[in-house]
This record gives sequence, C-alpha cells and structure tokens, in this order.
Amino acid sequence: MTLAALVLALDYASALIFALTGALVASRKQLDLTGFVFMAALTAVGGGTLRDLLLDRAPLVWVARPSLIVMAAVAAVIVFWTAHLLESRARALLWLDAFALAIAVPAGVGVAMGVGVSPVIVVLMGIATGTFGGLMRDVVGNEVPMIFRQGELYITAAFGGALTAVLLVWLGLPQPAALLACAAVVLALRIGSMVWGWALPLYKPRPPRQP
Repeated sequence: MTLAALVLALDYASALIFALTGALVASRKQLDLTGFVFMAALTAVGGGTLRDLLLDRAPLVWVARPSLIVMAAVAAVIVFWTAHLLESRARALLWLDAFALAIAVPAGVGVAMGVGVSPVIVVLMGIATGTFGGLMRDVVGNEVPMIFRQGELYITAAFGGALTAVLLVWLGLPQPAALLACAAVVLALRIGSMVWGWALPLYKPRPPRQP
C-alpha cells in the first residue's frame, strides 16, 4: 500500500471513530439530532482541518472529500438511536477515543511526511491531528478535555507514536510501516494509561525554602 492510500484510509477511519465519540458526547448532553450531527462532524474533521491549515494544504481534507462529513452525519444518526443501549457511554467514549487517537496521529504524520516538512513539524502535525478534534469536542460539550485529565497519557501517547514514526523512517523503514508502528505505540501507551495507570509525574507545589 502506498503512503497516500494509507493516509487516506487512516483519515477516513479516524474521522468515523471520532464522529462516534462526538455523537456520544452529544448524547450525554441530551442534544437534538442536529446537535448530534454538529458534534460528530466537528470532532471528525477538527484535527485534520487544523493540520491542513498549518501546512497550507488546500483544499482542506473535508472540502476535498465531503464524504467525510456525510459519514460523520450517518454515524451521528446511528448513535442518536442506539446510544441508550450502551451500558456505559462514558466508558465507550474513552475507548473509542483511544482508537481514534491511535489512527489520527499516524494520519497527521503521513500527511506531513508527504508534504516534506522537517521531522519536528511532522511530530507536531501528528499530535495536532490526533488531539485537536477531541479537544474541540470536549470544550464545546463542556466536558473536561481528555488531554488535560490528570494522571493519564494522552498528548504523551501522541508524541511517542509520532516520534517513533520519524525515528523509524530515519532508520530506513518504509513510511507505511512506520505509520503502522506509530499507531501501535499510541494505542499501547493510551491503553497502558487507561488500564494500568501509566502516567508521568505530576507537578506538586512545595513551600519556598526559608532563608
């Protein structure tokens, strides 16, 4: 599979799963069907939109492929009629978001690699693509953003996956294989944080030293 084909597949997959998470947040807020579609579409294409704007990439991903918006709308309608069947929408949201992050980060990395920007920008575009849609979803839905929840690896997971891809390409691994490794690292770190409590040390205030 070529890099372009893999990135396209990742963009569609991440948009679909992120759309489901947006619709789940809408269900938690008891919005109407229009609200479901808005939240799903916002979450689905938010990260890709920021990525394309920063890379001066035209047209934007959802303008070039309106089917992304249609897919998000269909996902929203499905969740509207089925969300009540879930035993825990909060838990479903957490797991779906983890998989969406693991797919969106390599999508952003792949697009940046295709444009030919520096490795630092490649890593940043991976992080932006993976996190911005979910951040917009949580802010608009008045939820505590997942990227700021204490004791969880989120941006760190995105950074670790994007950095892995850059290093593997530098070592000579084909880009598509590096993107798959990126997805695996992001998912492993995110699941490790959710299930086993992996986390970075938190800042703890200390009283100033007495002179």
